Amino acid sequence: MKTPMRKIFLCFALSTLHLALCVPVDAQQPAKVPRIGYVSGTGDTTNQGPYVEALRQGLLKLGYIEGKHFTIEFRGAEGKLDQVPNLVNELVQLKVDVLIAPLPSAIRAAKQATKTIPIVMVAGIDPVAAGIVDSLAHPGGILTGISTLSHDLSGKRVELLKEVVPQLTRVAILVDLENSASVSHLKGYETVARALKIQIQTLEVRGLKPDLESALQTATKARADAIVTITNANLFLQQKRLAELAIKNRLPTIFQGSTWVESGGLMSYSTDEFGAFRRAAYYVDRILKGTKPADLPVEQSLKFEFVINLKTAKQIGLNIPQSVLFRADKVIK
Repeated sequence: MKTPMRKIFLCFALSTLHLALCVPVDAQQPAKVPRIGYVSGTGDTTNQGPYVEALRQGLLKLGYIEGKHFTIEFRGAEGKLDQVPNLVNELVQLKVDVLIAPLPSAIRAAKQATKTIPIVMVAGIDPVAAGIVDSLAHPGGILTGISTLSHDLSGKRVELLKEVVPQLTRVAILVDLENSASVSHLKGYETVARALKIQIQTLEVRGLKPDLESALQTATKARADAIVTITNANLFLQQKRLAELAIKNRLPTIFQGSTWVESGGLMSYSTDEFGAFRRAAYYVDRILKGTKPADLPVEQSLKFEFVINLKTAKQIGLNIPQSVLFRADKVIK
């Protein structure tokens, strides 16, 4: 009686082992889903912002399905840029597979926090001049990505204002002087204004809730002909409010990105920001497939976008010349 039982048990054990050996390895161990870390200076958990969505669109176009081929670990500073290094450290400790850094403070914090996690930047700075990469063609290290050149377009923005406001003699610059990048950008506008014989009035604002109403009242009293806004995280969060106040004070405005015009601003001239974030998906794809960041040249986004809000122009009583409208990439009516 014992022998048959032993045979049965042995046959059962061998069958079980055979089935186990026949099961594919990937069925035994589910493939790891890569994690993409993203640090935003302005977003939060309820509103990650349009640039993250542009990144998703770029990944989808390359065949990536969220949840199956990647997940995004999002961290938003909600305008509190002193928190950016902490948020970067959180993502580094999570050992994400690649880190997206869309602002200079995040880029620098990431370079300090890790020597192994690939970093993809999408930022409006010259990365060579800033000492972030060795060169555009050979960035070296763990960082690559896209430079959007948004800070190099000051002259064109002032020229566009001059075209739509022919009597332009005085421009008010809305700027947070506590932000070093904004201060550098302000100097660029001052240089352009001197060449065009236009006076500059600096409207300084500070903090998470800048006093925009007082700033624009000051501009109106000083007879400013238009407003230029130098974007930083705090002002980015106030797009709609700033547009409303500019309309109320009948002041033409120009900005560094199309989201401002979508919120009611008059004009924007910048690189194609959404296109840049969609392009960032290419870098993520190459890195996840094994390419080293050092072997991926930094690209400069050279596609520029001019957007006009014709509805806002009508509200402030401004007639946009047809010659300007014809050159716009997008007109909001």
